[in-house]
Amino acid sequence: MAATAGFLNEVLDLYFLNEAHVEIGDAAGLLPSAAPGSFYVSLHTGDPVAGDQTTSESAVGTYARIAVARSGAGFTVAAANVSNAAAVTFAQGTSGSETISHFGIGENVSGAGTLFMSGALDVNRSYGTGITLEFAIGELDVDLT
Repeated sequence: MAATAGFLNEVLDLYFLNEAHVEIGDAAGLLPSAAPGSFYVSLHTGDPVAGDQTTSESAVGTYARIAVARSGAGFTVAAANVSNAAAVTFAQGTSGSETISHFGIGENVSGAGTLFMSGALDVNRSYGTGITLEFAIGELDVDLT
C-alpha cells in the first residue's frame, strides 16, 4: 500500500505550512499550532537519514542550524514535495573545511533532536574558512513519492 500525493500534501501542509488537515475526526480536523514556531535546517557531510540531527553534521567554525518558519514564507508544498520558500544562508565559516553532501530538517536548534527529513544536494558544496553557503529558493528539496 502506498500513500497518495493528496494525503502526503495534507500531512506536509500541517507540518510545514501549519495549515489544518480538515475532515479528520471532526469538520475542523487536525488543527494548526497557535504558535507555529520553526523547523531547523542543518548541513551534513554524509546521509543523516538513519540518525538524528547531529549525525554527520557540519563542524565548521560558526556553523549553526538555520530556523525556517513553519509557514508559506518558509516552505513550499506541492506534489508530495517540500522545499524552501526563501533563500537559506549559513554563516561564513571561520575554521575547518568540509564537503557538504546533504541537508536535514529537524525539530531542534541544537543537539540531537529528531531529524524529520533529509536530502542529498544536487551538487556537493565546499564549506569552511571564508565560505558562506546559500541555498536558493527550492534548492533544498525533499520528495516523498
